[in-house]
Amino acid sequence: MSTFPLRPRDVFEELRRTVVGQDEAIRELSVALVKHLVGHPAPNILLIGNSGSGKTTLMRAVEHFLASRPELRTYYANVVRINANVLAEEHQGYGKAVLGRLYTNARKAMGEGASQEDLLRSVEHGIVFIDEVDKIRAQVSGQPNVRGIVAQEALLTLMENENVEFEIDGERHAVNSSNVLFVAGGAFEELYDAVLRRATIGQDVAPMKPVVVVSASGEVREELPFHLRDYLRYDDLFRYGMTPQFTSRFESIVVLNDLAEGDLARIFVEPEGSIFRASRDYFKRFGIDLQITRGALMAIAWEASQQKRLGARALRETYRRIISAMEFEPANGGVLTIDEQMVKKAKR
Repeated sequence: MSTFPLRPRDVFEELRRTVVGQDEAIRELSVALVKHLVGHPAPNILLIGNSGSGKTTLMRAVEHFLASRPELRTYYANVVRINANVLAEEHQGYGKAVLGRLYTNARKAMGEGASQEDLLRSVEHGIVFIDEVDKIRAQVSGQPNVRGIVAQEALLTLMENENVEFEIDGERHAVNSSNVLFVAGGAFEELYDAVLRRATIGQDVAPMKPVVVVSASGEVREELPFHLRDYLRYDDLFRYGMTPQFTSRFESIVVLNDLAEGDLARIFVEPEGSIFRASRDYFKRFGIDLQITRGALMAIAWEASQQKRLGARALRETYRRIISAMEFEPANGGVLTIDEQMVKKAKR
């Protein structure tokens, strides 16, 4: 085998351009991805993080990265992304539609002249991203959740079965799916609340004490220094409704960071397709040069950071209150500067 053209650090640096504030998760995924691409055993990864913390963004960034590197097509760069609920609804059962998607992807990448052997090998070493995996819990409010049980069983079948059959274009194929790399992500909101309660009352740990936080703009607030990764145990996942058999198939469980004020400021302006870049492009169409002061940027990030459970999604709502009137009736050319006073006015 020729020397592999990538190192985990290369993948890490590329993904960091899109995903902000989640270096630990990116590092873990970069190593697993390179191991998988060269055919080395790689750990399945479970990403746990609040809404807006970057789980889906990270999955999309990997998809885009692999699609932009045609030299990786000769390796195991076959990737699909699905919502976990789909696994409970598909008619083929046992996640076999996932294998069908991997087969279709392989045929697109390799061309119609690819041999059946090469196509099936690509399926057997595919990469499957599963979004909203927390929605397939086996129980809800203490009651069995049939859809969740079916979906978890479907994934288990794919993760550990050496002989899974699937059908595509009227033909049946059998593959060893135990080498597929699975990366699943979910918000696990009730899990967060349950662990927070345990940490707050000091059950099994010393109770948390509030700390005073001062923003870059000088505003002060009190916060509980709670980070899920510091308190999470496997028992918490079991009580949430993820079965021990299912959870044990994820050798790496990564809790994403809550996005801090500085992270949110970077997310607002830096990535390609960021909220501010998209807004600038809109105003350019009317000959307007949209600018923002540092004070306004930090004020927007601070306001968004008050909504801990929304993460980066809170940026969009905060910015909408500031910019919506100007979007409706843009000026005729010139420079439009968003300053801190405009942010404060929008908060009223």
